[in-house]
Amino acid sequence: MVEEAPAATDPLPGPIEIVPYEPGRQADFERLNREWLERWFSIEEVDRLVLTDPEQHLIADGGQVLLAVAADGTAVGTVALRHDGDGVYELTKMAVTPGLRGAGIGRQLAEAAIGAYVGTGGRELYLETNSRLGPAIALYESLGFEHRPLRDGSHYARADVHMVWVPPGG
Repeated sequence: MVEEAPAATDPLPGPIEIVPYEPGRQADFERLNREWLERWFSIEEVDRLVLTDPEQHLIADGGQVLLAVAADGTAVGTVALRHDGDGVYELTKMAVTPGLRGAGIGRQLAEAAIGAYVGTGGRELYLETNSRLGPAIALYESLGFEHRPLRDGSHYARADVHMVWVPPGG
């Protein structure tokens, strides 16, 4: 079953700001990702580690976590860059609260993550996802990610799609 393109069911709670992760936001990061993972897949050990301690498992190694925050301070989405080393980054842990999927928050998050990646001077940005997630794959394609063969050593049992970002004109 391929996920259908969602339509937001909740009104957009005013302007959305994309902000860097702060230590007090771990519960938001975990909540958003846990809901998404439990809906579509299952939580793997790598997910448990990252969700409970993003500071150690993402940020300490040169990665970043971004949050989409509504005007009232509620976190409504998240995305992360995990640094594999040698200028290689993974776009990972992108999730939007269910009622706001389809409202463009995922695009804002992905664009901000790409901008953060460009700011690192990295040499490769990739992601791993699952073919059931048609709307997400279409979003990634529209942002310049291209399909590549699955890589050896994926972090996720659920991954059956591997994509690499190709900069405009690249």
